Order: sequence, then C-alpha cells, then structure tokens
Amino acid sequence: LPQHLATLAAAAREEARQSRQQLQAQRQEVAQLQEQLGRLARQDGERWASALQRAQREALEREATRGAEQARQQELIRDMKGRLLELLREKDALWQKTEGIDTPMPSPAPRDAGLCARCRKDFRLLSRRYSCRLCQGKVCHACSVDVGKQGRCCLLCYQQRHPQGT
Repeated sequence: LPQHLATLAAAAREEARQSRQQLQAQRQEVAQLQEQLGRLARQDGERWASALQRAQREALEREATRGAEQARQQELIRDMKGRLLELLREKDALWQKTEGIDTPMPSPAPRDAGLCARCRKDFRLLSRRYSCRLCQGKVCHACSVDVGKQGRCCLLCYQQRHPQGT
C-alpha cells in the first residue's frame, strides 16, 4: 500500500510538472499572441492616421482650389459689371449725339393695320399695338415713346416735337 501511494504520488507529481510545462507554454503563446496583436494594432493605427492626414491634406487643397475659383468668379463679375457700366455710358453718349439729328416726317399709317408703321413688325399676341396721339399711326412698343398722361406717340413725332431731347 505505501508503495502504491508512492507510485500515485510520483504520477501526480509528474502530471503536475507536465501541467506546469503546458501552462508555461500556453503563457508564452499568449504573450506572443498579445505582442503580435499589439504590433498589428500599431500598424493599423499608423495606417489610419496616415489615411486621415492624407484626407485632411486633400480637403485643404480642395478648399484652397475652391477659394481661388470663387475669387476668380468674383473678379469676373466685377469686370462684367464694369464693362456693363462702360456700355451704358457709351449708349447714353450715342443717344445724346443722335438726339438732335433731324428726322423725316412720320410715314402715314399703313393700310395694313397688322404691321408697325415704323419697323413693319407684325402685331401678335405678345407685341402690343399703340396708336400715335399725333399722327394716328399704329406702332409697336419699341417704336413708341410714353409721354405720360398724354399717352404714347411714335419716335418720329416725339423727336420732331422735342428736338433738343428732354
């Protein structure tokens, strides 16, 4: 019986030693896996940080490009407004030069009441016909002048009545 107990004790000690060795091997394996996991996490973190920096750089570049484009568009708008003002001044100057030019007598009203007496434009739904209060000719909007409460008159009659321009 004592020998049997000694054999069992020896077997238990051997089994405990093997269990300690297995536990030690598993601990080493866990440590290796943790180290490998930490390395992979650092690599992923570096990759994500690099991708984030790249995305931020690209966003800043796009913002700078958009700002430059917006500045160019605003400059173009300023240039166009300046040119528009120049053209308006030029138009006014030309109008003033032509204001005093003698014009022929207004043509009599055409027999065809469907055409403007001045430009021969066809009266339609969108082109209104006006009767000149002086010569009674039928004229379109572009060929007539609004003289306030007195109504409208054709350009020729207006220019003859107001040769210096008002």
